[in-house]
Amino acid sequence: MTSPATDPVTLDSPEQPAVSRKALTIGLCAVIVGIAFEAAAVATAMPVAARQLHGLGAYAWAYSLFTIGMLFSTVVGGRLSDRIGPAKPLVLGMIIFAGGLVIGGTSVSWLMLIFGRLVQGLGGGMLNTAAYVCIAQVFPPAQRPRMFTYISMAWVLPGIAGPAAAAWITHTLSWHWAFFAVLPVLGFGALMLAPTLRMLLRRGLPPSTEAQGAPAPIWAATLAALSAVAIQYAGQRLDLLAILPAAAGIVGLAVSLPRLMPPRFMRLARGLPAVVLTRMLLPGAFFGAEAFVPLMLVEQRHLALTLAGGVLTVGSVGWFAGAWVQSQRWMTLRRDRMVMLGTACVAAGVGLITVAALLPTSWIGLVAIAWIIAAFGMGVATASSTVATMSFSSDAEQGRNASSLNLGDALGSGLFVGISGSVFTALRSGGDLATTFGSAFLVMAFVGALSVFASSRIGRVPEH
Repeated sequence: MTSPATDPVTLDSPEQPAVSRKALTIGLCAVIVGIAFEAAAVATAMPVAARQLHGLGAYAWAYSLFTIGMLFSTVVGGRLSDRIGPAKPLVLGMIIFAGGLVIGGTSVSWLMLIFGRLVQGLGGGMLNTAAYVCIAQVFPPAQRPRMFTYISMAWVLPGIAGPAAAAWITHTLSWHWAFFAVLPVLGFGALMLAPTLRMLLRRGLPPSTEAQGAPAPIWAATLAALSAVAIQYAGQRLDLLAILPAAAGIVGLAVSLPRLMPPRFMRLARGLPAVVLTRMLLPGAFFGAEAFVPLMLVEQRHLALTLAGGVLTVGSVGWFAGAWVQSQRWMTLRRDRMVMLGTACVAAGVGLITVAALLPTSWIGLVAIAWIIAAFGMGVATASSTVATMSFSSDAEQGRNASSLNLGDALGSGLFVGISGSVFTALRSGGDLATTFGSAFLVMAFVGALSVFASSRIGRVPEH
């Protein structure tokens, strides 16, 4: 396999100058590092910002509005990438995301800050989808697995160092700089990406693009985003009035998802529909459990918060290891079986976490081992399912199918994290921590088992 760090790419004709894939790889990874650091920084700085801006009563909207923006722009980014190519949506996504950072960093009210979060979500969703299409157009199939190893590393590193750096920035300067600090990273990434984006603009689109069917409708993306928020809101209330937003959200998803997902998605068909379904269930199981691992270690095992967070840091290393393994030439498993391996590891890891929660006197090291296994599975399955999506897609369908994949990923994460939170909230008043945490993890282990079943229906992935 040729390394993207050394292999130049000629994007159309011999007359066009070659562009190093090294610059493209560095640029994309820099942008993703910026997005990932922003996520870690916001989680650290948001409580301080909420207190100063008197936003604790509407705290959840800082995350819900980001989700709304991301779900909507993921579909828009896919439509634009298929229609005009990924270069302009990628640039537009970076500009919008940077604008959201400026709004967040200059906020003088909670309303202004959560509006900035909405803008960040709009930019992040478009940027993410366009980046995947860019990879599909520039990198040949044999090099895509290794590229997603680098992408995984770009997501993992800020998760390790980001919280500590954001805490230092927040306490030394102010929470405003948790937003501003990302701008130089984005600027560097944009400079590295500029040569390849210019070539993509000159290259144009393949003739087959104009012959494609109807793109994903914008109204369906809007309805799906609002439906997800309605379900999350219902999960936070847990009273009789919550039935109305929950029912509205479920109906909204039932109407919108068939328009946004690949054909025969609702029938659990083999191939691309099974890949997208797997990516809807898998991150839900992982992040739905991750949200409560540190809390369980602090409340049930009386561990210091720093040590509890260290478990997630170790898990980040497992994620990178999984992404690295799937890209190696000695890994001879078929791509669909790599996805199955990853989902099985996530289900097993969350299952072990469930056992540790139900047996509070069990060896505490079991939690760390379980989370390494689960994170390793996420590294294998996330990268492999993305590669599979590209392989199942024609050049003219990369944008739509990438948006379906990212939409399923974000939707599944939001919904199942909300479900695990609802289970935790409903049982916490009983006072039995083993039952409370164990039940929340058990539900996520079941979701993980469903992802194993979904991955078993993918079937052989085309080789180009």
